[in-house]
Amino acid sequence: MKKTIHGIGVSALALVFVLGGCAAPQKKKEEPVFFPPAPAPHRIQYLTSFNGTKDIEEESAFQRFILGEKREIKLDKPYGVGTHDGRIYVCDTNSTVVVFDLKAKTFEPLKGAKGAGKLVQPLNISIEEDGTKYVTDPVRGQVVVFDRNDEYLKAYGRPGNWKPVDAVAFEDRLYVADNKNKVVKVFDKKSGEMIKTIGDKGDPTDRVSRPTNLAFDAEGYLYVTDSGRFQILKFDRDGNLRATIGKAGDNLGHFARPRGTAFDREGRLYAVDAAFNNVQIFNRDGRLLLFFGEGGTAPGNFLLPAKVVVDYRNLEYFRKYVEPGFEVEYLIIVTSQFGDRMVNVLGFGKEKGKKIATDDEILKEIEEKRQKELENLQKLKQTETGEDTEEKKEQ
Repeated sequence: MKKTIHGIGVSALALVFVLGGCAAPQKKKEEPVFFPPAPAPHRIQYLTSFNGTKDIEEESAFQRFILGEKREIKLDKPYGVGTHDGRIYVCDTNSTVVVFDLKAKTFEPLKGAKGAGKLVQPLNISIEEDGTKYVTDPVRGQVVVFDRNDEYLKAYGRPGNWKPVDAVAFEDRLYVADNKNKVVKVFDKKSGEMIKTIGDKGDPTDRVSRPTNLAFDAEGYLYVTDSGRFQILKFDRDGNLRATIGKAGDNLGHFARPRGTAFDREGRLYAVDAAFNNVQIFNRDGRLLLFFGEGGTAPGNFLLPAKVVVDYRNLEYFRKYVEPGFEVEYLIIVTSQFGDRMVNVLGFGKEKGKKIATDDEILKEIEEKRQKELENLQKLKQTETGEDTEEKKEQ
């Protein structure tokens, strides 16, 4: 009888843990943060962030009771980020590429990053539609390629004579930013042979100084983030410089430490600035539309941001964070290299029932405000000049 009672007691205890602990503890929903802030119509909402296992993996009370508390694994210093098939791939520069699997709710190292695929300092990652991943590793001195199943495929380039910091595939070619030689190298994807270089010919004003990041728009133009020139350079695929965006400075539309870029389906350019701790959004003509973020640890703030990605395919995993009355069209993912919010997820959209200004209307409003500020400044100067004149007369 005692054995029966004892057995029932243990079973009941286990059942309590199973029933009571099946539901994983939910991440606390934070107060909503919008950009731009009220009273302007909101266009972007900060949704959530990831730092490590506790932000993605679910563990029941029963598992904790039987196996003990699972050791938390955190990101150290993330830089590049990419998404594919319900997964967020993050380049942890002091470790390896780690994968936040939104479907399986796991946080693990990239499967193929061992043996021939071992990474030393993964900096950036770009992912093709078919799931092929290109990881730039400046210390290994190669662009390391993994397939859709995260297995190692091959590597581009020879270690020692260059410093690959970003790589993006377009059609049958791979474009790689070589920070050491101040150039973009173009490889044949199939053979791995280098075909040509971009950014090292012609007039000095057309040359790349210090490339850090690459992106292509829908029309096939290559955008090179140049931290040495404090600009984003637009090249055609023949290597001709077609336009520049921004310049050195601390005003809106300027850059101090430009980094990662991305495009949405409307052709807007998203550009990270690590010094401003924000992301600026430009229209197709390179004119500033909006910016979001600032330095700090609060939701929606960044600390030394590095890369931005626009994602239309994984919104379902983040709808629970969207405020009622706000409609999200796509995700914006931004990495911070420090702090407690390293992989930040935001949603671009609009408030229900509110008229949203077009890009042209926004630019017109910005121009009108700028003109008014110039007029006020001019009046102030005239007033000060007049006062100086009166003082001289009195003297």
